[in-house]
Amino acid sequence: MSVILKPALFFLIPALLCLHALGVSAASGTADRGTAAELDRIIAVVNDDVILLSELDDFLRKIIQQLRSRGSRLPSLENLQRQALERMIIRRLQLQLAESTGVRVDDDTLNKAIRRIASQNQLSIDELRSALTQDGVDYAEFRQQIREEIILTKLKQRQVNNKVRVNDQEIQDYLGEQDMKQSAHVQYNYSHILVALPEAASPEQIGEKRKKAESILARHKAGEDFADLAISMSDGRKALEGGAHGWKSPDQLPTLFAGVLPDMKAGEISEPIQSFNGFHILKLNEIRGTSERHTVEQTLARHILIRTSEVVSDQEVKLRLEQLKLRAEGGDNFAELARAHSDDTLSAKEGGNLGWVSPGDMVPQFEQQMNETVINRISEPFRTQFGWHIVQVLDRQVRDNTEQYLENNARKILRNRKIQEMTEQWLRRLRDEAYIEYRLES
Repeated sequence: MSVILKPALFFLIPALLCLHALGVSAASGTADRGTAAELDRIIAVVNDDVILLSELDDFLRKIIQQLRSRGSRLPSLENLQRQALERMIIRRLQLQLAESTGVRVDDDTLNKAIRRIASQNQLSIDELRSALTQDGVDYAEFRQQIREEIILTKLKQRQVNNKVRVNDQEIQDYLGEQDMKQSAHVQYNYSHILVALPEAASPEQIGEKRKKAESILARHKAGEDFADLAISMSDGRKALEGGAHGWKSPDQLPTLFAGVLPDMKAGEISEPIQSFNGFHILKLNEIRGTSERHTVEQTLARHILIRTSEVVSDQEVKLRLEQLKLRAEGGDNFAELARAHSDDTLSAKEGGNLGWVSPGDMVPQFEQQMNETVINRISEPFRTQFGWHIVQVLDRQVRDNTEQYLENNARKILRNRKIQEMTEQWLRRLRDEAYIEYRLES
């Protein structure tokens, strides 16, 4: 069985999407390990590190299998090598930066991630190891791959995500420019080809790259497949996926694309669009979604919290809350009981009142107990990370919170766009400032 690495993970593992190697050598078209070992050599120098032909050969096997499994036409070996090597260089540069800046992943974090992968595939750790072995994947190599993906996620968080800020004025400006009520639930399935520009490109270089982009567009209009052109010609990070980005909501679109895709029809191809990093060609594959109001079910509740301590056990606290529940059900005022007994000092002043609670406002255990409690009834004592509670549900309502939803969605959109744009700039700067020497012959 092949292990499925589900998208619910907070990282992606592109090099492991196929978990066994295809018997095809990048150098000769046959799986000759002995010959590969004899011919192994340095094909790129990346700062103080090197990339070997055997590493590229192994990566290419995995890429070729992915392309064939999708039914994509394979580009020339030269183009495929170029795409694969560039991806390896960018990855190596990030790992080097992580090493030099102290980004580490301990074994405990790694083991938790692997247990999560096993759980999501409904496997034990031993069963996961066995499945990987059956698919020809070395377990130690798998662990190292997962470790590196977590490291790259932490590095990006530090270098990009933590530096992104969105202020209220930006949100209001965005809402003023966009018809959010019409686009909040729309999603776009699109593909992308990038013809990259060097930093501080000259007018001659810009003209040359523009002609290349126009040539790619002309080839597509003449009948060549967009995905095949992306694999062989694109400089984008999704080139080896045929330029496919899949379904994206507005919050996941780069600013440049968000200004183009809404005006396109399904199946339409854009003209080359220039940005700071090159010329982009977009294909809108599909569009889905409709506008609608956004509502939320809220609960009016109040609670009593009692914490355990070194001298007060869980059993004693639970018994005490059971007695308070009986008193409230027998006629004692819940609000007065909360004021006198609750350890939640803020809500205790209000008689335990939590106000109108929306989904996600409370920790999951509290929300579950609250949702299961009937109006005007009091729950049994239950425990959360804060202590032991009883909760009384006073009322429920469905509220239209479209405006708040749109503001929150706008903040998410702007943040994600900034992260994407800053990530591209960061990786480009990392690449431009590095020493790269190519030794891969045609």
